[in-house]
Amino acid sequence: MFDTLSDRLTSVLQNLRGKGRLTDADIDSTAREIRIALLEADVALPVVRTFIAQVKERAK
Repeated sequence: MFDTLSDRLTSVLQNLRGKGRLTDADIDSTAREIRIALLEADVALPVVRTFIAQVKERAK
């Protein structure tokens, strides 16, 4: 389970590498992929919502 989650998160973050500036669309699509990966790994929904909100806030 952790290997799959780790692989998915690594894949998502590699898509962001090399971009000089992140757009709102980049942040939203990345947050969506992270949300899906966490939910598939059976992370509780309130935890996922809080985490994604914090990530979006820091990314902007």
